[in-house]
Parts: sequence; C-alpha cells; structure tokens
Amino acid sequence: MTRALSALIIGNSKYAHAGALRNPSNDAQDVSSRLQACGFSVAKVIDASHAEMDRALKSFRSALADQQVGLFFFAGHGVQIDGENYLAAVDTDVSDEITTKHSSLPLNRVIETMEKAGPTTSIIVLDACRDNPWERAWHRSATTRGLASVYAPKGTLIAFATSPGQVASDGAGRNGAYTSALLKHLDTPDCSIESMFKRVRNTLSVSTSGKQISWEHTSLAGEFYFNLSIGARITDYSPNALSDKLFVLDDAREAHQIIKELKVLTWHRQNPAVAQLVAADANKFDDDSLFVIGRNLYQSAAGSANASNDYIMHFMDRTTALAAEKRKAILDGMLFEVFFDSRGQFRDEPKSSRFSLLGDLQLHSELEASFGFIAECLLPYASKFHALPGKAHAVALDIQLAADNSLTGVFLGGVNVLRQKHEDFIPSSSFIGRDRTVTRDDLLELLADQMTLPRHLLTVTLSGGDGAGLTKFPRGYTVRRA
Repeated sequence: MTRALSALIIGNSKYAHAGALRNPSNDAQDVSSRLQACGFSVAKVIDASHAEMDRALKSFRSALADQQVGLFFFAGHGVQIDGENYLAAVDTDVSDEITTKHSSLPLNRVIETMEKAGPTTSIIVLDACRDNPWERAWHRSATTRGLASVYAPKGTLIAFATSPGQVASDGAGRNGAYTSALLKHLDTPDCSIESMFKRVRNTLSVSTSGKQISWEHTSLAGEFYFNLSIGARITDYSPNALSDKLFVLDDAREAHQIIKELKVLTWHRQNPAVAQLVAADANKFDDDSLFVIGRNLYQSAAGSANASNDYIMHFMDRTTALAAEKRKAILDGMLFEVFFDSRGQFRDEPKSSRFSLLGDLQLHSELEASFGFIAECLLPYASKFHALPGKAHAVALDIQLAADNSLTGVFLGGVNVLRQKHEDFIPSSSFIGRDRTVTRDDLLELLADQMTLPRHLLTVTLSGGDGAGLTKFPRGYTVRRA
C-alpha cells in the first residue's frame, strides 16, 4: 500500500523584534526527520521571513495536488488578534496589532489552502502558543492570551500545544515541551492519529506537572496512522511470515522441514535442505512457507552456505519449473531478508553481502514484481537510501582520488557522500596506512554494496590517481546514507 504524504515544516527561532526562542528550529528539524522516516515528502523552512513563509505555503499547495495526506507543522510565536490566529515570521512587524496581522501568516489561510488543495486528510500541528512578548506593549488583557479555537473543515485535524487561551512552554531542553512529547509518540507503530495525540497529551501533562494540556479539533472522516508496521502495510504475506520469528513450524510439512534445517547455523544441515527444494514439491508449498524459505535461503547464503549461494547464483535455472507466484514468493523472501530482521523491523544496516547476486536478477523482466514488492516495503525508509532499492534508478558517481590513489571524495549529484561511519570516529597515528587497497572492480562492488544498489545500475567516473588501477578506501568511512 503506497501512501502519498507531503508535509511543510516551519520552525522560527531568531525573531528580530522579540527574544530568540530556544527550541523551534530544533523542533522543525526533529519533526522533519521523524516524518521522513514515516514516508512523508518534507519541505522544511527554518527562521522564515514573512515572504518566505508565503512562498513556502504556495509551493505546499502545489505539492498537495495529488497527495492523500498533507501535514503543516509550525513552531514559533503565535498570537490571536480579534479572535483569529497568526503565525509570526522572524521579521514580523509587531509595532501594533494591525501591522502584525499583515506581516504574519494567518492560520485561517493555512487551513483554507489545505482544504482547497484537496488531500483526503489534512493535519495541522502548532507548537505556537508561547507567551506573546508584545502583549504589554499592545496593552492587552489576559483574556487574549494563547491561540483561539478554530473551525476544522471535513477531513482536518488541528493540534494545538495547549488549550485555547492558554500558553505553552518553550522547553528547557532541545525541544519545546509539546514537541518533545510529540516526538515520543509520533511514530508508534499502528497507533491511530487520535490515539497518538491522546498519548502526547498524557506525556505532556506529566512532564509539565499538569500545567500544559494539549488540545485537538478534529473532523477526520477516516483512519490515519503515521507509522504502519510492515504487517499492516504489506498484505502479500501473513504477519507471521513477515516477522518469521513468530512463524510456527510443523514437522509434518515438508516446507517447514526445509525451513527448520535452513535455520540451523551449520552448513552440513543447510546444504542438504537446499537440495530438497525441487520444483515438483515447491509448487505445492503455500506462499507464506516459500517466502520464509526465501528469507532463510538468503540468511544461510550470507553465512556462506555453498548450496544457498549456488541457488541464488543460478536462481533462474533452479526456479524455471516453478509457477510464477511460487518463484515470486521465494525471491520476495530473499529480498525482504536483506532489509528486515526476524521481527519484521527495518535493519539499521542492510544484510547486503549477497545483495549484488539478487540485484543481477533485476535484469529479468519476469521478476519485476518482486523488485516492486521490496520497493513498496522500503518506501517509508526511502530517506535511508541514495536510490530506493527495487526501483531501476541508475546512479552516477564521480570519484576523486589523490596522487597516491587515496579516495578523497565520492560525489553524487555534486555532493560528497563519503562520510565517517560514526561521528565520534577519530583517526589516530595507528590509523595512517591502514586504508583498504582495492582494485577498481572491487571498488565498484564495495560502493554498490554500501549503497545497496545492483552493480549494473552504478556508473563511476574517476578523477585523479596515478592510473595504477588501485584505490585506497579509508577505513572507518562509508558511502551508506546515514
């Protein structure tokens, strides 16, 4: 199930005519990252002027034209004037209320823009109810503090950091109190949006000793989940097959006997199990069993079981007598194992040691459905990859070498993607001279492996070096996306 999700995130901290806020820029950064992990396409604006907020909203309207869900998040100063709410830009002129209205972004305009753009679900989240720093200069009463309640059109949820007429805490740490609570629950798997915001409200109340109570106005007509677990999103196979740690084995079933032997981490039992996987029998196995067989075939191949490696290398020949849906189930399982663990959770690092063998299979048009399957599984994690696995997107790299053939840069779209694996990695004197020396062919394999990209989709242009055909790849570095 592919979802079309777009978000506009604005975080304003550096106000010209009020004291700077500590948290909103961090709030915007952190919410953006969390939404990207949930599959949103995110436009982010930090410390935006009135003109920049205006342009961002216009661009957002265009982006929402073919989207199912639109989300607008704002962190910064927000004020109500004459019963309407306004989101302050960093250059908002606050000399008086009328000038402020015309140099801020009206919340009603955001609501109307999203309503007219037409996504099925519109979500507006406002951590914007902080104390009005201009209240005293405007000679205002306490009754106009915070933000006013608003009308939510059908299909819209508007979430406020605090109840109407109340103010919110800017927070003592990296994030505002409300955004901090939001980040704790936003990506809870299979939690509906209404339930998620109830959890936020409870956490916020506890963290502020009951002084701040968040509030939502909703007219949603359907269900929405920020984070659907793999079992909820993918219906091709049962949840127990996707989380094969829960897959119950029955010794009376031949397919399950093969799975049981493949799970034993010794080659002398894995290799004979692979030999039992013949088309005449496999055509009778159910798809869930074949999917789990595929997962464990890849697992054993990654552990260097010769029969499993041979099966993958000669996959087309070994499966030629299988029905198309049976062949697909095995390949789906192998591809799934690269990226998801036995609980069905996305791996921190892909199990990519044999992915180049699977990647070669993408050249066969009759296997296209399996690569479409893994691309759909990985869609919420697209930000983790330079190119989404399963999509036949070619990648061109420019590689820069020093005179001694040391790798100094790997550029994708003009950006150097070579980075330290760990931020706290510090090369020492013992590190010098320990670079990994590889041939140019091995370098391409290494880059393809780190990018989880089939070798045939990777092209490289080399610059520099002495032409010896060797490259020194620095230890502790990678081109894998953080």
